[in-house]
Amino acid sequence: MSALIGRKLGMTSIFDEAGTNVVCTVIEMGPNVVTQVRTLENDGYEAVQLAFGEKPERRTSSALRGHFGAADTSPKRKVAEVKNYGLDVERGDEIGVGQVFQAGELVDVVGYSKGKGFQGVVKRHGFSGVGMRTHGQHNRGRAPGSIGASSDPSRVFKGTRMGGRKGNSRVTVKNLLVAQVLPDHNLLLVQGAVPGPKNGFVQVFKKSGAFPGPASTEEGE
Repeated sequence: MSALIGRKLGMTSIFDEAGTNVVCTVIEMGPNVVTQVRTLENDGYEAVQLAFGEKPERRTSSALRGHFGAADTSPKRKVAEVKNYGLDVERGDEIGVGQVFQAGELVDVVGYSKGKGFQGVVKRHGFSGVGMRTHGQHNRGRAPGSIGASSDPSRVFKGTRMGGRKGNSRVTVKNLLVAQVLPDHNLLLVQGAVPGPKNGFVQVFKKSGAFPGPASTEEGE
């Protein structure tokens, strides 16, 4: 399975060959540097370690500086491993977006959703509250209501929807269509939205097969 690490730059829209305006997410895709190749003999599994995004050397530990130095590259901000990598690569190789993706292919995008902090049940789960603000019902418009019985079962069931942290979770959006690949600018345009804020890191995984619909063939902590 081929993949690359990228950074979400934002959203835009383009016109496809049929003249339809298509909403796309722009992802900066590398180039990625291969910082390690895991093998069955040495590590017990096969994988390729990719790195992306410059990081100041003064903010990098000496152990990581040595690790990146072995790959003859500068310290990177994001590192991830991909098992069963589809390309034959060696440590120190640079992989560009044009080597992995083509317009018309389907991809899965993995990222971390925007963090919303601690939220109540109305925003977190779509509750409507306990009713109208009347007859002495003070400050209860956005309350969750009852969360369990008293004597039976005498506890709150696990998984009960309550207030808590919203967002900042690993999210995978599947089967997005690659609209354009711009190798000269290291950019990948995929139809639709991908998780995370602007400048957030994402991983884009190539799926086998291609989407049968039309698409542009223009040559990218």
